[in-house]
Amino acid sequence: MAPVVMDTNVAVVANGRALQAGHDCVLACIEVLAAAREHHRVLLDDRGLILEEYRRLLSPSGQPGAGDAFFKWLWDNHWNPEYCRQVPVTPAPGRRGFEEFPEDPDLATFDPSDRKFVAVAIASGEQPPVLNASDTDWWNHRQALSRHGVEIRFLCPELMEGVR
Repeated sequence: MAPVVMDTNVAVVANGRALQAGHDCVLACIEVLAAAREHHRVLLDDRGLILEEYRRLLSPSGQPGAGDAFFKWLWDNHWNPEYCRQVPVTPAPGRRGFEEFPEDPDLATFDPSDRKFVAVAIASGEQPPVLNASDTDWWNHRQALSRHGVEIRFLCPELMEGVR
């Protein structure tokens, strides 16, 4: 199964809780969550930071939305190596947040809360794509991230239009 890193906003959009996301964007996210369960290995950090962010924004009961259902599945399977992989990351005090996050002035303004996803993608050694639905910060930093081998898949490119 192909590895993938998924920003929390994908599940939030699938739940219909992102006002800027239209019907097509919501459907794209729902489809990606279903595909992740069937065809991908979801990469998580070994410190539980990604799961904790999911838990804060999604319901572990699996209800009422597609994003919640995905989180319940992820929670139930996060130790199952067939579906998930725990990637070791190293916290780093200061601006970078993680040793694995690139030391690059072009990434100095990248959202600190999203650095864990980048750290996991890089530390995995598998060059997985990072899936993003609605967060324009990924768009703004896409070129710098690409220079460091981080591929971002924009599920809702219409939300990136007009962004610097």
